[in-house]
Amino acid sequence: MKTLVIAEVGVNHNGSMEIAKKLIDVASESGANIVKFQTFTAEKLVKNNAPRAQYQIDNTDKKESQFEMLKKLEMTKENFIELNLYCSQKKIEFLSTGFDIESINFLVDLGIKRIKIPSGEINNLPLLRHISSFDLPIILSTGMSSLEEVKETVQFLIKEGVSKKNLIILHCTSQYPAPLDSVNLRAMLTIKEQLHIDIGYSDHTLNFETPIAAVSMGAKIIEKHFTLSRSMDGPDHPASLEPQDLKSMIESIRNTELLLGSKEKKPTEIELQTIKVARKSIVAKKIIPHGKTIEESDIDTKRPGDGVSPMHWDTVIGSTAKKKYKKDEQIII
Repeated sequence: MKTLVIAEVGVNHNGSMEIAKKLIDVASESGANIVKFQTFTAEKLVKNNAPRAQYQIDNTDKKESQFEMLKKLEMTKENFIELNLYCSQKKIEFLSTGFDIESINFLVDLGIKRIKIPSGEINNLPLLRHISSFDLPIILSTGMSSLEEVKETVQFLIKEGVSKKNLIILHCTSQYPAPLDSVNLRAMLTIKEQLHIDIGYSDHTLNFETPIAAVSMGAKIIEKHFTLSRSMDGPDHPASLEPQDLKSMIESIRNTELLLGSKEKKPTEIELQTIKVARKSIVAKKIIPHGKTIEESDIDTKRPGDGVSPMHWDTVIGSTAKKKYKKDEQIII
């Protein structure tokens, strides 16, 4: 199965439909499977005096509150209806993360094919319970979480009726951008080993080597923020890929899938054509008279490999020459 690549717009549209559609164009042209937004109302998401994360302070107006920042980044239901239709035209799956029950209901009614639970909602029991009531695949991000918290949430979802085959867990470091020494990709494998559920990776590093490494370790989903330009105003732009890098990342993921191949060890079709050229056969090192008992000093190994394999070396020694051999002539047995 090919890795599912989610191109994460998040709030990088800056509240503009024009920018949002340009980002959909980029995601589609880059070969992403899904383009993802965020659906919320600031009033339901944060208190008026809620603090901001340091990266949000660094990348936005220093004076505004988290509420004021998010209010500017809201989109209306009408906006999402239009963006969903635009995604259909561009032949890319529309997805948005809902941060409250009303938003989840709206998105399900809109026809999303899966539900994404963001890292910050992993302990939101009433939201988790509501999400469990839909028979849709669930993607659970686990940034800021301990293994025990992940287990607790997964056990709750399963108790509420979610099957393991309908659940995939994304390892994640909730820092924007995430330093390489904070990524800890091996934790992704721990999640899979402990919970026996498919895993993926939501990346916030500034490169795309990290997602490639995650794919090589078995990630079924890669989620990556992208933007039209890292220099744009907004909390997530500096930690996002620009269009050409997004395209390069997806191309690299597809190449990695080809490199990984299957678990079976056997010569490839191309190698079968090379075996005779690259391997050796047992040949006469000098003239060998017919009927002579062949000694080790009589034989050698040389290319091509379309004669007797050198693995039969000990069998040839002590055998009787079936004919007169010229130097370099292949021995027959």
